[in-house]
Amino acid sequence: MFEQYVDLKRSLGRRFATATWTLQSLDRFLRDHAGAHKDLTQTAFQSWCRTHENLASGVRRVRMLEVHKFCSYRRRTEPDCFLPNPASFPPYHQRATPYIFSTAEIAKLLKAAGSLAPSPSTPLRSEVTRLAIVLLFTTGIRRGELLNLTVGDYNRKEVTLHIRATKFYKSRLLPINAQIADEIERYLRARTRNRLPIRPDTPLIWNAREGGRAYTGTGLLYCLRPLLKKCGIRTLKGQPPRIHDLRHSFAVNALMRWYRQGADVESKLPLLATYLGHGSAMSTHHYLHFIEPIRTAASERFAQHFGALITPPPVRKGQRR
Repeated sequence: MFEQYVDLKRSLGRRFATATWTLQSLDRFLRDHAGAHKDLTQTAFQSWCRTHENLASGVRRVRMLEVHKFCSYRRRTEPDCFLPNPASFPPYHQRATPYIFSTAEIAKLLKAAGSLAPSPSTPLRSEVTRLAIVLLFTTGIRRGELLNLTVGDYNRKEVTLHIRATKFYKSRLLPINAQIADEIERYLRARTRNRLPIRPDTPLIWNAREGGRAYTGTGLLYCLRPLLKKCGIRTLKGQPPRIHDLRHSFAVNALMRWYRQGADVESKLPLLATYLGHGSAMSTHHYLHFIEPIRTAASERFAQHFGALITPPPVRKGQRR
């Protein structure tokens, strides 16, 4: 039954690696304790959960939910099988509150990137960091998608970026505007001047380590953190924002632009979901934070269309208006 469930999920285009590992762990536990647990029962499930008590509550909850999903699948053919109660699962970790970058802050970061000094392993540290900030903020691509880009993924003629086989095996073509294309062209010219490789198969976000390879996520973070500190950009907790916060910022700023343009925001969301590489607009809602400028814009739009339908209550005698 485990194998059938995993095969089904993979046939739907999911890698399903983490969930498969969890189910394999449960399978081994049931095998090793066959004398006490001949099937997946409440007692067996609780015993398996106790083997994970050294892990954080959020990790334990995710693993227990994977078992719950499997049991729900099993109930289609075995209605009387065990189904754990999610109400008894430990809570999620509190999600980190994303930091939403303003365009003014991005301008400060780009200016500060010019002060980054080159090194033997990063001869174009300033240029690479600038391009990374531009692409992350203006396209909303994931960090891994950025680091997987090659020079050949940039199409000069069509002015697009080819994002290849990322989450859920999906690839997509991202149209970019002329200013972003100019940034890429400027960076490629710098590589040519410095006699650095610009073959189509070479990484776009390139450094000289190991004969030339893409930056790692940690390496990119080491380039960005000094800039965040220099520009005084911190979260409410006093920590530097995450690279992933630039993806959140892209989505929020797109929403804000649509409100300012008077566009039909709901009809735009599927376009934003496609650009971000999401399967549906439901996933995109995770990135659409109701920050103050959007709250005000939404209220003003509501008042413009429906304000006349709302009448204030009458003022009673002796009350202040």
